[in-house]
Parts: sequence; C-alpha cells; structure tokens
Amino acid sequence: MSLTILKNMANLGDIQSALDLRFRNPALLELALTHSSYLNERPGQGLRSNERLEFLGDAVLGLFIADRLYRDFPGEDEGTLTRYRSILVRRETLTRLGASLKLGDYLYLGRGEDTSGGRNKPANLSRAIEALIAAVYLDQGSEAAGRFIHRLFAPDLARLEALSAIADAKSQLQEVIQSRHQTTPVYTDTEITSQSGEKLFAAEVRVKGTVLGRGEGRTKKEAESRAARGALDEMENTLHPSEALLHLDSK
Repeated sequence: MSLTILKNMANLGDIQSALDLRFRNPALLELALTHSSYLNERPGQGLRSNERLEFLGDAVLGLFIADRLYRDFPGEDEGTLTRYRSILVRRETLTRLGASLKLGDYLYLGRGEDTSGGRNKPANLSRAIEALIAAVYLDQGSEAAGRFIHRLFAPDLARLEALSAIADAKSQLQEVIQSRHQTTPVYTDTEITSQSGEKLFAAEVRVKGTVLGRGEGRTKKEAESRAARGALDEMENTLHPSEALLHLDSK
C-alpha cells in the first residue's frame, strides 16, 4: 500500500474523529474533500471532485434551515424568514464554520491551489461544508444530516434575532448618513486577539473623518455591523441633532 494511500486513510480517520462522525462509506467523505484542482493534476485516474456533492448539500442545507426557521418562528412573515435564512446559509457563515472545523487541513488540493492558500480560501471552505453535509445525507440519511446541520448551526440559530438586528444596522446607518450628509460611511477593520486567545476583528465607522461607532466580531462583517449599531445607538441617545452630526455639518 502506497504512502499516499496510507496518508489519505489517516486523514479520513482524523477528520471523522474531529467531526464525531463515522461514515459507513468513507469514499463519500473523501469525495466531499476533493477539490477540482486535485483532479486536474491527476488526469485519466477516474477521480471526481466535490462539486456535485456541493450542489446536493446546498439543497439539503436550505431545506433543513427553512424547515427549522418555519417551526421556530411561527409568528414571523416570509420576508423575515428569508432574511434569517440568508444570514445562516451565506458564504461568510459557511466559511467560518469550515474554518472552525479545520476542513482546510483535510482538503485534497492540487499543488498550485495548495501553495496559493487554497486551504483557507472562503470558496473552498464553504463548498466543502456543503459537500460534507451532502456526504452525511447520502451515507446516513436525512435525520443524521439534520442532526449534523443543527450541531453546526446551533450557536447561530440561538442568536439569530440578534444577528439579524446587527446585519440591518449597516443599511440603516447608510440611509441616515446619505439622507443627511449626501455621503456614505467608511469602515476600517483591524484583526485583534481576545483575552481568551480567539481571533476577532475590530471595526470603526467614520463619516467625514469622524468616528461615529466601534464594534468587535468574529468576522469583519459582524464587527462593522456592530460599529454601525453603536453609531445608531449613539445618535439616539444624544440630543437631536446629535453632537456628532453637528460636528459633521461643520466640516
């Protein structure tokens, strides 16, 4: 047995332990981790990439999330449920989940893709998550896939209403600033480390050079949204027109 085959088998065992999953057909897991670049460097070997699994996983994930939202939020209308779903299944969320599972360490990549940072690329991580969901679905059925999806998304589902409010903050702030000052907010991001050692991002939102809000989050988008929410809260809590806006008008 070749060293490559032994290494691949070891990788599959490691990731199953990390995911707390045991595949009846490990070939499905291997397929879920196979990037198209891996095939390009091995023509004629009859290999396939994870793209078909990604297609199926997207549908399985969408159905489970839609079903969960329909049941968990009986009082919300279609528009709100659609917004909630987009927060959960967007590439940014899938990329974060893929990174948290360290999927990049297990991907089968071509040399060029690997050396160009392919193990950390958002597209590769998000697609691998969807392909992995499909692999669980095909290997163990819809109930097991649902349990796996819920395990992945439970923290985001628990704070979904808060995430939705945060996500809306940027568009709300932009509307206010554009209507009052005919300009748009500018965001700056800095990578930081929390006291627990977690990688976070800190963001500031400025208008005409004046800092209106600050925020932190696990992603740049979340940090910027929190900064926008901080700016909106500050405007509401100060006298109208706010001192910040008066300062902007003087520029």
